[in-house]
Amino acid sequence: MRLERNVVAPTFVLRDVFGRTIDLASYADKKVLIAFFRHAGCPFCNLRVHLLTKLHKELQQKGLEMIFFFESKEQIILRSTFHQEVSPVPIISDPEKKWYDAYGLETSLFKSSMGHLTTFVQTALTAKMTGVPLHPMADGESFSTMPAEFLLDRGLVVRELHYSQRLSDRMDLSAIKAFADSEAVPA
Repeated sequence: MRLERNVVAPTFVLRDVFGRTIDLASYADKKVLIAFFRHAGCPFCNLRVHLLTKLHKELQQKGLEMIFFFESKEQIILRSTFHQEVSPVPIISDPEKKWYDAYGLETSLFKSSMGHLTTFVQTALTAKMTGVPLHPMADGESFSTMPAEFLLDRGLVVRELHYSQRLSDRMDLSAIKAFADSEAVPA
């Protein structure tokens, strides 16, 4: 079931791929972007990770933290120097998709297939030119997972959310920046 605006986000205490304990409750006094990606080799997702990572310091200075989820197993994520360089942003491996389900992420073979048919070659070329990894799915990763992003206000209240309808469809960066600049709405 999808989340809605103005509800408290499902909380978790998980270990990220770098061995750090990530307790969402400890972020309650901050704004947070939680982004759910597909697999570690997905060019659509890795281009987004690249963009968000470039903005990390700027957004963090405005009080916005980020947490990334991947459906890939930890060892697959850690094989990639690209993902290792994302630190200090926490990356959480969720191959069982427990938290994907808790946040209402969709799986759609149709939407994923359409994304691959219409924009995969262009996206793969852009990823290659940007130095972003691209590799085939491995060890249980899914072809049909659709990404999603959530902006949590102080108190872990979901203020904005975006469930992707296409693989290249993400929350607008200007909306993320505006949210980071805004005053918190009382929970």
